Amino acid sequence: MDKIEEMKKLIEEINKHNYNYYVLDNPTISDIEYDKLYYTLVDLEKELNIILPSSPTQRVGGDILDGFQKKQHEVQLYSLNKVRDFDDLRSWVDDMNKLSRGTDFALEYKFDGLQMVLEYNDGNLQSATTRGNGLVGEDVTVQVKTIQSVPLEIPYKNKIIVQGEVMMTNSNFEQYNKTALEKLKNPRNAAAGAIRNLDPKETAKRKLDYFCYSILLCEGREFETQTEMHKFLEENRFQTGLYFCNFKTAEEAVEKIKEVDKIKSRLDVLIDGMVLKVNRVDVRKKIGYTSKFPKWAVAFKFEAQELSTILKKVSWQVGRSGRVTPIAELEAIELAGATVQRATLNNIEDIRKKGVMENSRVFVRRSNEVIPEVMGLAEKLPNSKIIEEPENCPSCGHKLVKKGPLLYCINHDNCKEQVVDRLAHFASRNAMNIDGISEKTAGTFYDELGVRKLSDLYSLKEENLLKLDKFKDKKAKNTINSIKNSKNPELSSFLFALGIAEVGLKTAKDLARTFGSIDNLKVASKEEISSVRDVGEVIAQNIFDFFKDTDNLQEIDKLFNAGITIKELSTITKSTAITGKTIVLTGTLPTLTRDEATQLIEEAGGRTSSSVSKNTDYVLAGEEAGSKLIKAKDLGIKIINEDEFKELIK
Repeated sequence: MDKIEEMKKLIEEINKHNYNYYVLDNPTISDIEYDKLYYTLVDLEKELNIILPSSPTQRVGGDILDGFQKKQHEVQLYSLNKVRDFDDLRSWVDDMNKLSRGTDFALEYKFDGLQMVLEYNDGNLQSATTRGNGLVGEDVTVQVKTIQSVPLEIPYKNKIIVQGEVMMTNSNFEQYNKTALEKLKNPRNAAAGAIRNLDPKETAKRKLDYFCYSILLCEGREFETQTEMHKFLEENRFQTGLYFCNFKTAEEAVEKIKEVDKIKSRLDVLIDGMVLKVNRVDVRKKIGYTSKFPKWAVAFKFEAQELSTILKKVSWQVGRSGRVTPIAELEAIELAGATVQRATLNNIEDIRKKGVMENSRVFVRRSNEVIPEVMGLAEKLPNSKIIEEPENCPSCGHKLVKKGPLLYCINHDNCKEQVVDRLAHFASRNAMNIDGISEKTAGTFYDELGVRKLSDLYSLKEENLLKLDKFKDKKAKNTINSIKNSKNPELSSFLFALGIAEVGLKTAKDLARTFGSIDNLKVASKEEISSVRDVGEVIAQNIFDFFKDTDNLQEIDKLFNAGITIKELSTITKSTAITGKTIVLTGTLPTLTRDEATQLIEEAGGRTSSSVSKNTDYVLAGEEAGSKLIKAKDLGIKIINEDEFKELIK
């Protein structure tokens, strides 16, 4: 194939992917795979010194969707060129210094959201327009007005046009999905879908945010630097990009980017890289633009968090509650610093909705260092086949029961996979804290000693364990002693150990504080349970159902008869400075672990939260504190160190 033909084929393929992404909102290739195609074309165009009229390197964005009124941008929007690695970054910084005879730079987050342009006149919001193709976008003013962080009025009264990103924070995404009948796939799609919804009430339900990072036009005001623009945006009530700093050298930028890369998984917003800009506006004017992007700004993209690969087959596994869930077995890929071979699929309805099949190419995402998830179908292959739901338990062969979209094995006491999972969870550190009972050991107990219930653990004797391989005198004695020593747990630890579906340690602590005893929880109504802070309808139903199940109640009685006695709840003997206050932890404290600090906060009558908001009273910050510290400073929230914290709880 000659190189002109190769160029034409690349253009055809890239334009197809652009159409799928921008018009159909249905991408069929990951970002990193798209970038590979794109830069192959860029390199080919440089080599041949030819750019064909239809080349995607000559345009911004995609076509406009029908359904919204089109609006022409007063100021053209450009894409950002990308540097592929740190060597490219160093070369770009060198080029900028040569062109400007020395300059400084600004560094900001590269958000993974929906670009939005806002126009203000006489201090009032006049319009909100999507990026579209860079020249014409969609007027979504009514939808954007539902976003609380978009100011409807600003102090500056002359005409101003700003640029930013519409986002759904990770915390709002998780909160929405707790009660949503139809779960959202990811925060980016959630934001784009909300803005494209013709009903603004539906948009409002997503609780979107807007982060502003650029001024495209400002009548009556000249800006000398990006730093000055950033300050002006903050003064005019815009939520800015959470992270902003200046640097002089490429090595400074590399170090700062590496720091953000370490903490990006703990951020409440999705970012896929960092944006580097020449700081001075007069220098930018000298450096100029190409037809597609400014020469004075580039994006450095982090390692991909989403890729496509082959879904080879689906296996089904049984959890401690008896729920049977599908697991995708994948062709191995390197994703976000890990080798990924398995990923989650929630249930058969999720599989059907995503359209994935065995022997098909699928998108896989790994974010926030959690278990990878299959996001959707990328490509159906000739040998692809429908994924069938099992009729019998993959562990014990018992007939499965369907409850809504979920499958359950009700053979609770004789299904090895779920019994072993229950035993290992019950013995775990944050539950009953029994040393020596791993998942493998629990499997041996099931096979060799006939252990079927949690209460069976308390009937074991040293002589039973000595019959097992790898259990010598010392190990057998230590395990039995650990079982005996577990008989006086906190109420929260005991509730967590019971393995109630979707009840984590924090929820167990909230339940313990609210109800005070197992007996109170047994007779609590669903409404009383759902009134506990952060307990939604689904979790409340799980808890209510658990304590209405006769088998569960009998097992709890057997545990108490085996000698388990719940510790009395510690009471607050005097008020402290943090009683009733909400505290967010961030970074590494000098002497306290995260769990120890949380326990001290709760004992002093406070509560912890995972995200910073206007309702946060204190942020307890240690070393390597990340975006939470930045947001706390933006909101003017009191920031304390470990010593100050200890003074407050005296």
